[in-house]
Amino acid sequence: MKLSLLSWLLPALVGVSHASEDSVSTVVKRGITYSVFNHAATNASLEIVKNSGICETTPGVNQYSGYLSVGEDMNMFFWFFEARHDPQTAPLTAWFNGGPGCSSMIGLFQEHGPCRFVDNEATPSLNPYSWNTHSNMLYIDQPIGTGFSYGTDAVDSTVTAAPYVWKLLQAFYAKFPEYESRDFNLWTESYGGHYGPEFAHYIQTQNAAIAAKTLTGEPINLVSLGINNGWFDSAIQEQAYIIYSLTNPYQPLINASDAAEYFEGYQNACLPSIQNCTDVATDEACRDATDVCGAVIEDSIMDSGNWDVYDIREPSDDPYPPQTYVTYLRNETVMKAIGAREEYQECPDAPADKFSSTGDNSRTFLPTLSAVVQTGINVLLWAGDADWICNWVGGYGVANAVEFPEQDAFRNATLQSYTVNGTERGTFKAAGNFTFVRVFEAGHEVAYYQPETALQIFDQMIGQNPIFST
Repeated sequence: MKLSLLSWLLPALVGVSHASEDSVSTVVKRGITYSVFNHAATNASLEIVKNSGICETTPGVNQYSGYLSVGEDMNMFFWFFEARHDPQTAPLTAWFNGGPGCSSMIGLFQEHGPCRFVDNEATPSLNPYSWNTHSNMLYIDQPIGTGFSYGTDAVDSTVTAAPYVWKLLQAFYAKFPEYESRDFNLWTESYGGHYGPEFAHYIQTQNAAIAAKTLTGEPINLVSLGINNGWFDSAIQEQAYIIYSLTNPYQPLINASDAAEYFEGYQNACLPSIQNCTDVATDEACRDATDVCGAVIEDSIMDSGNWDVYDIREPSDDPYPPQTYVTYLRNETVMKAIGAREEYQECPDAPADKFSSTGDNSRTFLPTLSAVVQTGINVLLWAGDADWICNWVGGYGVANAVEFPEQDAFRNATLQSYTVNGTERGTFKAAGNFTFVRVFEAGHEVAYYQPETALQIFDQMIGQNPIFST
């Protein structure tokens, strides 16, 4: 961990007391007036705009947006929406898009936020399938440099990103103490196969330190982790690229002869490089694994035809879902209303380049995922089956490899039909606190393609219920 990161984390991590107390003030930055909450324990501040009138227009539902400032030129954007029903008792859910370095505004505007763009309209309308129907929702742009977040930070890997997220949540609880005792859910997608396990594990580690009184902080009542179309483990998922490309239900992307060549490349080049990354764990070894597997498997398959890696039913030259929301978020009136100070960047290169420098992509988070499942919280892996980049075959392989007390029961179970109001929308299986769902006719962003199904799954999981058909 770099010194610049430790310099602001150390007081919170070691539990050093502060003579100063939390305080509230106002500040004007770039013509925007913020209510400022200064959190003494973490030396952070929340700069907030309340009820902007953007996106969530349901009467009586409050929203807050703005920045967590953790130091000089370190500004992390967040957007919080109260639940539409019973916000005083509803759980709290934090959402993270992947990348690494992709904005959580993707999830907010394209997937499951309070508003959505219908038929490429220029302005959004209310989303009846929003996840804030029964949960208070917190969308976070991380790491810094992503979305509306801006400035400098030391994040160059999944592991170094986790403390920033914990710190934001600590400041959020201090500002909004009514959520401290609520169930907390962590949901994510794509590179969230790295983020989700590590962020959950870090929260649980911090909780243990707080309980042992070796750390000053607020325990986070983590009860569920949900990851759709996640990237967890290269050894499993690089091979799944070949299998899915040959056997997916929509269109074969390669033929049997091609597949045989790819399997040879996987066994002789890709897999050994991944194993070397895992064994020696140096940045160089893990960068090499990413490069080798890209060269012998990913790049060639992606060049095999005109199809979109996020939805193989669509052409590669016609991005889908539509990018209407990006233009909307770059409107100066919208930016000022929500307290955004920098032009929106959906998936900028700079944060991703930092992760690439450490070979983070090829580092497995399967052991971390197993450790989180073993703690007993509800964990869901789910995947839209038209996605290639983090396809359901790889996700299913990861699910079957998770080590937990009910692993044998899970692996031996068969996938059962999953219905929504009597219509089959996918298949699923579960054992103990662990569930896997394959969602039919959905690309990478499951909630965009199957919003009703996604909301039913989400509500069941955060309600501490086993997955069940309706």
